[in-house]
Amino acid sequence: MFWAFLLTMVSGVAFAQNNTNSPYTRYGYGQLTDPGSANSKAMGGVAYALRDKSLVNFANPASYTAVDSLTFIFDGGISLQNTNFSNGTLKQNAKNSSFDYITMQFRAAKWAGISVGLLPVANIGYNIGEFRENPDSEAASSTVQYSGTGGLHQLYIGAGFKLLKNLSVGANVSYLWGDVTRSNTLSFPYDSDIFSTIISREVDVKSYKLDFGLQYTQNLGKKHALTLGLVYSPGHNLKSEAMEYRQTGTDANASLNQTELKGNFGIPTTWGGGLAYVYDQRLTVAADVMMQNWDDVAYMGEKNVFCKRSRYSLGAEMVPNPIGRNYLARIKYRVGAYYSLPYYKIDGVRAAKEYGVSAGFGLPIPRTRSQVSVSAQYVRTQGEKAAFLDENTLRICIGITFNERWFFKRKVD
Repeated sequence: MFWAFLLTMVSGVAFAQNNTNSPYTRYGYGQLTDPGSANSKAMGGVAYALRDKSLVNFANPASYTAVDSLTFIFDGGISLQNTNFSNGTLKQNAKNSSFDYITMQFRAAKWAGISVGLLPVANIGYNIGEFRENPDSEAASSTVQYSGTGGLHQLYIGAGFKLLKNLSVGANVSYLWGDVTRSNTLSFPYDSDIFSTIISREVDVKSYKLDFGLQYTQNLGKKHALTLGLVYSPGHNLKSEAMEYRQTGTDANASLNQTELKGNFGIPTTWGGGLAYVYDQRLTVAADVMMQNWDDVAYMGEKNVFCKRSRYSLGAEMVPNPIGRNYLARIKYRVGAYYSLPYYKIDGVRAAKEYGVSAGFGLPIPRTRSQVSVSAQYVRTQGEKAAFLDENTLRICIGITFNERWFFKRKVD
């Protein structure tokens, strides 16, 4: 069963190249993903202070020490979404599916946990047309088509270490790779004597990414606990290659020029922190904040092309009776909300703000320690100017966690 699931998730990586139709992905690396498994998505994206022995929390590698000593966890997720776009005059709808993540986790020692996973980092997918009418000559009227595909992915291996009874630290080391292709096509009527032009820019990235985390838990009596989580990821320039291809004309006599684009491409420093309060292993309330200094990042060798990015999340999870016989009492009920300022900048100003609400369930699979997580998210991306686009997205996230007891000795009498 697991290998069929693994094959499905891995094949989703190629499918995820076009999991968005947002025109905002014309800018930078496109739509950035927020780290977090299916339970985190249902809780508004909170993750930095969460510790759960039955789930993988790759947003903070210090959490790996929470894994049960007899457990090997496989976790993966996909999303289905429906988005309505509007600029105040025109409206359009798009439906997409995406691969979210696939991870595994196990304990290496009493004081150490290991995790390996494959995650998307950014996604690009748009196709926009514009008609430019020339009132003096119909043959000189033109159509401009803007399109883009691609994205960035990371394959990570991470470890968490328990330094003290209540203090853990961890790190993820990732191979970061992907490609981005953007094309602008200027075309004229077939009877025009003006040649059409296609300009395509391709960026290929092969680099690394580092993430560090810390979690400290303070017990407040027998049933109360408070956990502080901190994460840090250093920014750096990526190892990349960029080319521009310019084609004039569309027939056999078309000319093609190829130019190497100079300039650095970078990723920003990330800071994050969170608090989680847990009551009697039944109620969890958590809050996160995340900051990224995209305004200091070089893109095509230029800085100040982006805005600072921030995200504020609040979420809760309740399970009425985790060891009860009643199935409904063992379901994990989740709810959350977030507010975010994306990094997109258009005409020198911040392009949009974003906020969302979510709710979902963690459904135990009978006679196993595994579970299915299902959540619904409503996300609104609101343009900061009247001319900028508004997006309303309904997203369904489905995650499956296989929680297998592998590391125990059987006794034969």
